[in-house]
Amino acid sequence: MARRPTDPRDAAEAAFKPKTPTAPPAPKPAAIPGAREQVTLRLDQDVLLYFQDDGAGWQDRINAALRDYVQTHGGFGGGDRSIPVDQLSGANDDGAG
Repeated sequence: MARRPTDPRDAAEAAFKPKTPTAPPAPKPAAIPGAREQVTLRLDQDVLLYFQDDGAGWQDRINAALRDYVQTHGGFGGGDRSIPVDQLSGANDDGAG
């Protein structure tokens, strides 16, 4: 068993000594298939107001709009239409590709 350092400087250095890095844990799959996941999303204010104008359920309406977009643009197993990260820009938003 290691002895506790008696010198305060040695104790501080031991407390802040870098630890061996570990690999980040693998992401966990959803516990319930089809379950929703809470995320933080930044939207333009006018877009948010559009969905909130009809009152409660605005998050469900945003989800439905996104789901419709993905389905009509070949998502959910309809082929690989992904854009490499280094090519992402506002120009990709029109769906042309």
